Amino acid sequence: MGITADSSSSSSPSSSSSPSPYFPLNLLSSPPIKIKEMENSRQVQVRFVTNLQPPMKAPANSIAVPSNLTRMGLSEIVNLLLKNMSSEFQHQPFDFLIDGELVRMPLEQFLMAKGISAERVLEIEYIKAVAPREEDDPCGHEDWVSAVEGSNPSFILTGCYDNFARVWKDGTYLTHILEGHNGAVTSVSIIKSKGLDGDNFRLATASKDRTLRLWKFHAEKNVDHPTKVSAYKVLSGHSSSVQSVSSSPSGDMIGSGSWDCSVKLWDVKDSESDSDSVSIKKRRLVSETEESQSEGVATSTFLGHTQCVSSLVWPEVETVYSASWDHSIRRWDVETGKGPWNMVCDKVLNCLDVGGESSALIAAGGSDPILRIWDPRKPGTLAPIFQFSSHTSWITACKWHPRSFFHLLSASYDGKVMLWDLRTAWPLAVMDSHKDKVLCADWWKDDCIISGGADSKMRISSRIAVQ
Repeated sequence: MGITADSSSSSSPSSSSSPSPYFPLNLLSSPPIKIKEMENSRQVQVRFVTNLQPPMKAPANSIAVPSNLTRMGLSEIVNLLLKNMSSEFQHQPFDFLIDGELVRMPLEQFLMAKGISAERVLEIEYIKAVAPREEDDPCGHEDWVSAVEGSNPSFILTGCYDNFARVWKDGTYLTHILEGHNGAVTSVSIIKSKGLDGDNFRLATASKDRTLRLWKFHAEKNVDHPTKVSAYKVLSGHSSSVQSVSSSPSGDMIGSGSWDCSVKLWDVKDSESDSDSVSIKKRRLVSETEESQSEGVATSTFLGHTQCVSSLVWPEVETVYSASWDHSIRRWDVETGKGPWNMVCDKVLNCLDVGGESSALIAAGGSDPILRIWDPRKPGTLAPIFQFSSHTSWITACKWHPRSFFHLLSASYDGKVMLWDLRTAWPLAVMDSHKDKVLCADWWKDDCIISGGADSKMRISSRIAVQ
């Protein structure tokens, strides 16, 4: 078990007999290089182009290549071209785009499917292929890992069914244990920094105990053993399990979604006196001293969903999105509490994220194996503009890449995390290192995917260079 590329990229071209001798390519005035070709294949003229910088920029002249090449065959040609230009070039797998779409079938088949003439010189753009590497030592927990957050490059925040949240420095070292919840931690969020120095952070957690908690911690450089942290504020008001929490872009507020069908907004600005909170006492778990802890109440409550609010995202200061088991996605105006946009599909929804082009596309997954993407800017239709269906069970998490319009990930009860590119219908990579259901996933440091599951592990897949 581990990380695999999509199945189409490893399939052989269709042919019945054994390969013929090597096929020479004329490369400017250089000696010919050779590549294996299937017997009786016709040729197409191609020109390879790229935005990559030398030494990964191939010659601009056109060459004839076998029409039955797959992505791997095209990658071999480009590597030979680059190696011919510089003997020090190291082999690099590539992906290929024709007219903006990733090639995921033999070249001739792709051209026929897209109605592209093979009589002209084809311009094929090549980019670095995604080749994730699985970390050797997963971070073990005492129970199911239900939540992961990777928005800060220096640490990973996890939530667990053992009622604790944890901070993992560099994704490896357990430095802080957040204690205080009386039920499973269902969702976690790193609150956007505002007025804090680089080593101090604020966190929010949601739990089945019907509360949210706010935490502060200092990122120590050297830790011999984990530090136990108590919440500085408890947010009460939901009447059932809190399923999701998300920080506003400003860092002044957080939003929550619950099994009580409501969305609530909470003020998390620090102040000496808070009219919306009362002081309570709680004995610290790491010492015998008493500490003051405040209890906050919601500043706004949005009603409209009729079942569990399973996922919440806050991509813009004035807008919150929520997904629910009532089959709907709602967009809320933070100022007025009104939901001017409401989209209904035919499935229970477990996860939601907003990103892609202009940060306007909505991705969601739920009680079937299909990851769906909508564009609410398109008037008159609520049909998904993309549907990806390689999973085999319910989808539990989806997340857009923070820097790419094209890429997003999904996680599923089938035990897999998949990486998607909007330019092809097949996953770029499949990570199947979990031994049980995957419950959560996120991006970390732009080129890593972190995930948690029912196998009580948090796993990291790295070196995911998306373009």
